[in-house]
Amino acid sequence: MKTNKKKQWRLLSEHFLQLKNIHLRKLFLENPGRAEQMTLHGAGLFLDYSKNRIVDKTVSLLLDLAREADLEAEIEHMFSGKRINQTEDRSVLHVVLRNPTGTSHFVDGVDLMLEVNAVLHKMEHMARKISSGQWLGYTGKPIKNIVNIGIGGSDLGPAMVYEALKAYSNRGLNFRFISNIDATHLTEQLMNLEADETLFLIASKTFTTQETMTNAASAREWLLKRLKNESAIEHHFIAISTNEEKVTEFGIAPENRLTLWDWVGGRYSLTSAIGFSLMIALGVENFHLLRKGFHSMDQHFQKVPLSENMPVILGLLGVWYNNFFNAQTYAVLPYDQYLSRFPAYLQQSDMESNGKCIDRDGYPVAYQTGPIVWGEPGTNGQHAFYQLIHQGTKLVPCDFIGFAKSINPTGDHHDILMANFVAQQEALAFGKEPQDLKTENIPAGLIPFRTFEGNCPSNCIMAEKLTPESLGSLISLYEHKIFVQGIIWNIFSFDQWGVELGKQLVKRILPELKGTLPISATHDASTRNLLNYLLKHR
Repeated sequence: MKTNKKKQWRLLSEHFLQLKNIHLRKLFLENPGRAEQMTLHGAGLFLDYSKNRIVDKTVSLLLDLAREADLEAEIEHMFSGKRINQTEDRSVLHVVLRNPTGTSHFVDGVDLMLEVNAVLHKMEHMARKISSGQWLGYTGKPIKNIVNIGIGGSDLGPAMVYEALKAYSNRGLNFRFISNIDATHLTEQLMNLEADETLFLIASKTFTTQETMTNAASAREWLLKRLKNESAIEHHFIAISTNEEKVTEFGIAPENRLTLWDWVGGRYSLTSAIGFSLMIALGVENFHLLRKGFHSMDQHFQKVPLSENMPVILGLLGVWYNNFFNAQTYAVLPYDQYLSRFPAYLQQSDMESNGKCIDRDGYPVAYQTGPIVWGEPGTNGQHAFYQLIHQGTKLVPCDFIGFAKSINPTGDHHDILMANFVAQQEALAFGKEPQDLKTENIPAGLIPFRTFEGNCPSNCIMAEKLTPESLGSLISLYEHKIFVQGIIWNIFSFDQWGVELGKQLVKRILPELKGTLPISATHDASTRNLLNYLLKHR
């Protein structure tokens, strides 16, 4: 049955018509206990969702929608290893990667935890050897520079977490991340590095990803140009891949390969060997605290009733705005500079997962699915795009993320930061009415320009402090929120076929750009025109 034909969807549509014009000012006035009633705690996180354009009936209807979609059973299907990634016939078991208890997790008669723990132990041994200076380069010098080469989930997750937890990192080592096929990225990231002190981590499940392997080949050439001996490769390259044959062809020693599994999607893989750079940077203990945070939220999501379940509530609220208010975007606004890459990380997590137009039965959907995700840290964003959120013509639901304690307490910086954090949520929700401006003696001609409608919805997510554990919980919260929305929209969230067509066309166009093949007449006129310009002006 199509999602928008279900009973609860129809009831929500009717309810929306009754509620859509009611202001948050009225909702808070009518229910003084609203904030307490709409606050949740779990896995070290605090969620206040009271500044949403909802009432108790809205929440009840949304929960009924989740039950109608059999969400609880779908959650168990994922945790149990059922092949819910049906278009690729795979299980989705990133939750197994962050189980710190070491307890068995059997799927198809195989204890996956044995495999996971074996890789973790190998990672620990290698990470400690590198960070302690015992891993020596070709000339006998200890490693000082770690360069992670990947793209997508093999880059965004590690790069984001490294920035987020830099305060906990080994400052004696230099970490850099290369992803873009644009040679500028490679050139700039290798600038001023000494080859005999540099270790490359090549992160590609198949060891065939075009961008990653092109960058890896150039890094190999860069190293050999300086060290002038093929045997240097085994001292300066580690592979994170399933493809043992390709890794060996590259010249990487078998003992320097860390493996992956097909039940881990790239954008969910940072607690696998893909996060090896993080284990080196943060240390083994902090890496496991990160996993512990993930696991805490995993357990919350799996075991807590839907009505008190943070990922479920956030997911349902997203459906409410996306499908009933027709809000096409939502903003993620972390008030912590360390989380500067978090919105970009969520762009992939959300938009690659739920940017789908075909439902699980193979039919085109008749409703909006994945929203556009964007954002920047506060307070920078306040001086950039908040104007549109406050007084523009588009409804932009917001997630505000903050921490009670600063990692870097300096003067009154954190108090000012948090004052802005709270003030923006209050301003978005309640605005400022013309009568308030009149009492301030604002000239009548300026009142329309100084009026704030308010009624802009937001969630507030907080923790005591940004730590490896709280970051793990935060990432897991959003992962499961995305899963919830995929179930409601009846789409497959764990494939990404939309990236394939461009890859196929690259194979056809690249020889034409190199001049080894004539430009195909089957290209459209615009594509032929672009290729001719490039060939003429290159």
